[in-house]
Amino acid sequence: MKTTDQFESKYSKEIFTFLKNVLEEDFGVEDHTSKSYFDNKNDNSFKLITKSNCVISGIRLSEILIEKFRSDLSINKFFHDGDQVKKGETIMEIKGPTYSVLSIERLILNIMQRMSGISTLTSNLSKLISHTKCKILDTRKTTPGFRYPEKWAVLIGGGVNHRMGLFDAILIKDNHIDSSGTIEKAIISTKNYLDKNNLKIPVYIEVRDREELNEVIKHKWINRIILDNMSIIETKDSVSFINGRFLIESSGNINERNIIDYAETGVDFVSMGSITHSASIIDMSLIQV
Repeated sequence: MKTTDQFESKYSKEIFTFLKNVLEEDFGVEDHTSKSYFDNKNDNSFKLITKSNCVISGIRLSEILIEKFRSDLSINKFFHDGDQVKKGETIMEIKGPTYSVLSIERLILNIMQRMSGISTLTSNLSKLISHTKCKILDTRKTTPGFRYPEKWAVLIGGGVNHRMGLFDAILIKDNHIDSSGTIEKAIISTKNYLDKNNLKIPVYIEVRDREELNEVIKHKWINRIILDNMSIIETKDSVSFINGRFLIESSGNINERNIIDYAETGVDFVSMGSITHSASIIDMSLIQV
């Protein structure tokens, strides 16, 4: 099973809830505008066209929307999520009652435009570092309520998902360390919590300097070390010091200008909030055939 299919399977409940919520947000109890013009006897075909080159994303999510909430419609796909498409190409065609199509027109466009923007940016950045072993991670810097589609889009674009939220992994950050007093106390507190509650979830920890790194490497059960806001030189030095004993992530102020330099240090991951919070949408239109 492909990673993107696994995402749909794993988060099927959350995806359904997302679609239900956004449909209620937009449609409410009735689309009064369309209702005043059309009834369910008027059938038509509409095609979705992209207005720029992109990595298309959101097709499967749109398909689920129709399957679960607009079963009177049919969808004919000409591409699949992750395909490279060119400006002016028809992505898919939706057929059925005009009233029903128009009731989800904006929702489909919002989903497809946002997800395709994220997938395109993730794909472009991934290509820059394809000569290395490094992979791009997303973060929790997502649009409230839109996290699952946005993280799905990262996968479609060739990136890797970080934790989905606060519930599925422990990430010991600078605030946790400073509040605990020392990084060693933060680690011990985390281990005691996991043991007490018999929890089997991954643990990641940020380090800011060699002193903190020296403490962390004593604890082999930690799943990943995050080099937080380190320079290229500091990152290279830390990677050499860790010497393959832990998975390594670089985080903080990584962008298109320096991502190659960080990837070439030998880290396993770079995390970038920008791939979700700063991706430009891909303009599209849904027009009647």
